[in-house]
Amino acid sequence: MKSIDPKDFKVVEKIKLKNIPTLLDIEANDEEKEEKLDKVKDKLSDLQDIMYAHNKYSVLICLQGMDTSGKDSLIREVFKEFNPRGVVVHSFKTPNSTELEHDYLWRHYIALPEKGKFAIFNRTHYENVLVTRVHPEFILNENLPDINSVKDITPKFWENRIEQINHFEKHIAQNGTIVMKFFLHLSKDEQKNRLLRRLEEGKHNWKFSPGDLKEREYWDEYQKYYEEAINQTSKSHAPWYVIPADDKDMARYVVAKIIWEELKQYTDIKVPELNKEILENFDTYKKTLQNS
Repeated sequence: MKSIDPKDFKVVEKIKLKNIPTLLDIEANDEEKEEKLDKVKDKLSDLQDIMYAHNKYSVLICLQGMDTSGKDSLIREVFKEFNPRGVVVHSFKTPNSTELEHDYLWRHYIALPEKGKFAIFNRTHYENVLVTRVHPEFILNENLPDINSVKDITPKFWENRIEQINHFEKHIAQNGTIVMKFFLHLSKDEQKNRLLRRLEEGKHNWKFSPGDLKEREYWDEYQKYYEEAINQTSKSHAPWYVIPADDKDMARYVVAKIIWEELKQYTDIKVPELNKEILENFDTYKKTLQNS
């Protein structure tokens, strides 16, 4: 099985999504990929416990992708060995009335992970420069000053929003949040196959929504805005990784491997040492417990 190098997926210069494959051949069958994933999951689980005790860094994992790209199942499979106390998943849907009474980043700020914990954003703050660009009329729901119609939403508006997102990520990174962003790069043909599966297989019927077909009509626009957003916001402190997603098993393993490889570079993350007084009295504590 070919080794996985995060640098092969990390966006460090401008990309063209059409030039990036949606299927990666790592010369492994499903059983091998599952075995590799299990090993990485165990390592991540152990590291999570250490990070929880260390209590200085938090980790934010951002997942974006077209409908059916496999975000939900990836979260389930990659993080299933985590201690529930140390990981929280947030699935951001259409902003509700309370969220619309605040700026668009507010709901993401309050969902950020505590020190020592992981947060997974299933759809993220990038929806505000993706869905809203395809459907700019959604911006009107935010009741912003000087935005009274779609005509008022200029290119400068989107430039400002991208800049605000960059500032948001830089701010949280400088304060101890490790940010990794993954775009699950799915082909249009594979999306069609997965949508058909939802219609044809009874146990998946509940996942189907006619809205999925409507959004599919905007495929090219979404690809354009994803590409722009990734190119403008992939920074050393908050990098994007483009993950071929036509093979779900492969995508899960690659994401898990990247998270592990990136986190293990933080060599200062260690189990904290007990203070000297506690260490010196270990025998006393043992005897107290044995005689209790």
